[in-house]
Amino acid sequence: MKCPYCGVNSDKVIDSRASKEGDVIRRRRECLGCKERFTSYERVEELYPVIVKKDGRREHYDRHKIMSGLQKACEKRPIPINKLETIIRAIEKKMIEQNEKEIKSTWIGEEVMKSLRDLDKVAYVRFASVYRQFKDINEFMEEVKGLFELQKKKKF
Repeated sequence: MKCPYCGVNSDKVIDSRASKEGDVIRRRRECLGCKERFTSYERVEELYPVIVKKDGRREHYDRHKIMSGLQKACEKRPIPINKLETIIRAIEKKMIEQNEKEIKSTWIGEEVMKSLRDLDKVAYVRFASVYRQFKDINEFMEEVKGLFELQKKKKF
């Protein structure tokens, strides 16, 4: 593992722990060159389906794209990064369980929106405004009204 501080390719593992779900191992490492410590994560390489974009292009699945979108939506919100990781893991699990060779990017977007709707309403609206590409304020207001109606239903 290459040290993120000095670039030396030699380290020792100080501590290893499995995540609560058991699908990720967190390793604390110490660089043998500069003695700095850093964390790495190890997960089983899953065979994810190819993602079919709205314009028909096909791409390999990239969890960093989902994380980037979630982080932008949750910027300046009181949401810990482990909650975002949990969302991504749940989406990945559903994706693998579908056992399909291709999955539409719209499916992933809708799954992210469902998760954000339950987690944080502001983050949900931020994500929805970019994902759904609202043309004007009326479309935006309709989305917010739908959010209020959903919240009222949950109270009863």
